[in-house]
Amino acid sequence: MSTAVARNLMAEMKLLGMIESFDRLVTEATREQWSCTDFLDAILQAENDFRSERKTKRRIKAAKFALRPSFEDFDFTANRSITKTQIKDLYSLHWLADARPVLLIGQTGVGKTFLAQALGLHACAKGKAVLYMTFTTWLENLALARSAGTYLKFRDKCAKPDAIILDDFGMRKLTATEAQDLCELLEERSIDKSTVFTTQLPLDHWAEVIGDPVIADAVRDRLEHAALTITITGESYRGVKARKLAAKKKAE
Repeated sequence: MSTAVARNLMAEMKLLGMIESFDRLVTEATREQWSCTDFLDAILQAENDFRSERKTKRRIKAAKFALRPSFEDFDFTANRSITKTQIKDLYSLHWLADARPVLLIGQTGVGKTFLAQALGLHACAKGKAVLYMTFTTWLENLALARSAGTYLKFRDKCAKPDAIILDDFGMRKLTATEAQDLCELLEERSIDKSTVFTTQLPLDHWAEVIGDPVIADAVRDRLEHAALTITITGESYRGVKARKLAAKKKAE
């Protein structure tokens, strides 16, 4: 079979990964004198890798991340309380396999949002569905869904992903309806899904935001013992960045 015929067949079968790697693998197979089995293994692996990467890109797009940070880029030069052991624990995704919530607690600038989105990207790469939004956006979408008559559809959208990341919880006090929505979200996801929160508020202060003491107790009960909680204290990343920039300018 000629290479042109092989390409046409791969195109008809939409084997795009094979087409993309075909010339390179043929050249390498000829140079290294691969067997037919070796070549078949390589070109099938190329197709598999191509499809896996395409699926990951779709999951990342669907997650709607504001940033695309990686754990490798986390700055340990700042004086923060989080340790490499804690980072490793997050990176392992054991919490996701166990359907545990995650609480990343700390003041502005300590890297909560960075870590949350790095977690989400890593989960996407491991084949998990993720949805990211700020908590304020979640509340706004709830209100819009109610007014448009699509509340159940939006609620289902939030219940389905393996992990949902709600960034910056606690920016304002919740209404009774919003507090109930939060409680129901946690209830729906408690069995086999994970919910990740970033917040400046320690869990024992959430009642100040939730308002209704009964709902606040219910939310706390769903998080207090089950959640992987990491409290980050120390220097703001923005302060570290500003200091490094000033030092660089001074050196110049």
